[in-house]
Order: sequence, then structure tokens, then C-alpha cells
Amino acid sequence: MDNDKKILGVTPNVFFLGLVSFFNDFSAEMVQSVMPVFITTVLGAPVFFVGLLEGAADALSSVLKFFSGWFSDRIQQRKLPAVVGYAISVGIRPLFSIVTRFWQLFGLRVADRIGKGFRDAPRDALISESAGKGELGKSFGFHRSLDALGATLGPLTAFLVLPLINSNYRQLFLIAFFIGLAAIFSFVFVKDKKIENNAAAAKPKLNFGLLKANKRFALIVFSLFVFGLGTLPILMVLLKAKETGLPASAVPFVYFLYSLTFVLTAVPLGKLADKIGERTIIAGGFLAAVFAYFGLASATASLPVLLLFALLGLYSAATDGLQRALAAKNLSEDILATGQGFLNMAIGFSSLFAGIIGGLLWTKINSAAALNYAGILSVLGLFLFLRLSRTSKT
Repeated sequence: MDNDKKILGVTPNVFFLGLVSFFNDFSAEMVQSVMPVFITTVLGAPVFFVGLLEGAADALSSVLKFFSGWFSDRIQQRKLPAVVGYAISVGIRPLFSIVTRFWQLFGLRVADRIGKGFRDAPRDALISESAGKGELGKSFGFHRSLDALGATLGPLTAFLVLPLINSNYRQLFLIAFFIGLAAIFSFVFVKDKKIENNAAAAKPKLNFGLLKANKRFALIVFSLFVFGLGTLPILMVLLKAKETGLPASAVPFVYFLYSLTFVLTAVPLGKLADKIGERTIIAGGFLAAVFAYFGLASATASLPVLLLFALLGLYSAATDGLQRALAAKNLSEDILATGQGFLNMAIGFSSLFAGIIGGLLWTKINSAAALNYAGILSVLGLFLFLRLSRTSKT
């Protein structure tokens, strides 16, 4: 654990890694909040392409998370692979401004997710090593809240800036790029953690042996994978807002509401998890997702949609960081990044299937079919999580 003076109740590493994610997500979500409309309206792609794009990109990112986690454990460094990952993602953003076909966007989006794949596992391992076991929930909650704050201000900024630039999405992408550069600069203040555990000298192999040695971890990952099969890409779900009569220019505001709820609840839920256990809070978040998906499936007016997107924000706040904290408690130090990478890989592949299945249902039938599918799989995932995580350390 970092023994330096704490900043806002967390160690300096956790604080500055939070700033990195804040600026990166500020930039990224300026782009993401308008991407559904840009893809379907400006580039003329079908809704199915939105689900395929997000699912495929997340799946590739997830495979790389497993590799980068193993690589981080192998070289016993966290900061280097994280910096490379963030640099790739930020560097891709100005290229969004020059695409003219949606298939070109596919390649750029995949490249952006490659960056995410390199950075997430070593970054999460560094957060785990920079906080005490009794402060993992708070530390991950703090990091994810700054991440979500950036994700909140990004769409809000896009909502306010678009009218000033005559809804020129390409100019917006360039503005987002310059904001993203602040994320790379913030790494100057992040200190790498030397892995002193002698077990690390064994140099972990790139395989799935960690599942046999960490059965509790494996059961948790399996239940999260099943739940993830019903977690539709947020970009796809945002299209529901347009169906209820909201103008395209208001979609970033809906995303803002989703992210604001995350920001306001992530740290309190993290602190509560340190007291009563991650399992209870995560299960509550899953239940919120169930209500949100079924509610959105039948919603026909704008106001209920806004409230249900806030409920989705609560779900994300209760699960996003705490899944990582729960995983960290069930992993040994020498495979910490590898395990975090495997967790993210499993969730990413479930996102791929959810995006493809949800996109097909949305395109071939209607939005209600896709959202009801998400609700049903979420119920199944919640049941499995409660059953399989019962014996895990919380």
C-alpha cells in the first residue's frame, strides 16, 4: 500500500489514476454520446451495426486485457502497459473526424478498444496494490466515480457544444482529442509498484490454469459472464430515447443523466461494500438492471425513460468497480493483473454476444424484444451470482 499522504481519502496513485480516467473518459464519452446518431444518421448504418461494432470491439479489447494482465505480471510493471493503452485510444480519436463510411469507423473503433485492452488490467492491478485490503471498495469506487464524472461531463459538453458548431460531429471529435491529451499528462504523477512477492519470480504462464487454482474466482467470473450476456451496449440502449420522442440532440443529455447517477453513487456504494461486502452491493446493482431493462422495454414516454437510465447508472455504480474489488480479494498477488484481465475478457465476450443478439432482435423485431431479452438474461445472471458467489470471500 502507498504510504504517502492521502489525497481526498485515497492514496496518490489511486487519485492520479482517477484523473487519468477522468480526462480520458471526458474525451471518449464526448465521442461516444453522439456515436449512435453519427453511425445511423450521418454514415447510414443499420442499428444492427451498432451492436456488432460495440460487441466486436469489446471482445477484442477483452482478449487483450487478458494478455496485458499476463504481460504486466510477467514484466512486473503496471504503469508502462497502461500508458501505452491510453496513448493508443487518445491517438485514434482525431481520425474519427475523417471517416466517410461506417466500415471505416469499425476499424477505428477496434483500434480504440485495443488501447483499452492494453490498459485496464495493469491499471486495475496497480489500484489494488496501491490500496489496503480494507479500502478496495472505496478505492475502486473513487476511481470509477472520477471515470464516470468524466463520462458525465463529456456528454454534457457535447450537448452544449454541438449547437455552437452547427452539430458538426467531426469538429467535436477533434475537440475531444485535445481533452484526452490531459489523461496522458496525468501519468507523470503515477508511481509504478514494485512486485516484491517471491512468487512473482515464477513468471506466470499465459493459460487458464489460474481458474483451477482460484475456484472461487472462477465461479464469480462465470456468473458475471452469464449476467453480461444480457447487458446491452449503452450506445444501443440510448436509441430507445429517440423512440420515445426525444430529439437526437437530446441523446447526449440522456447519457449525461446515466453517468451523473454513476458519479453520485459509486463512492458511497464502494464505502458501503467495504463494510458489508461487495457481494450484497453487486447483487443489488444487478436487480436495478433487471428493473431498468424490463421498464425500458415497455416505456413509451420520455420521462420514464430518463428515470430508467438513471437506474442503469445505479446498476453500473454498484457493479463496475466492485467486480474488480471482489476479484482482487480472490486472487494471489503474483497473478493479480492476469486475473483482472481474465475477468474483463469474460465480461467483454459476454458483451459481444449481448451486442449481436440484442442488435438482431432490435433490428428484426423491435426494441422491446431486445430489452426483454436483456431483462431475462439479467435475472438468470443474478440468480447464478447469488448461488455461485456464496462461498467466496467478500
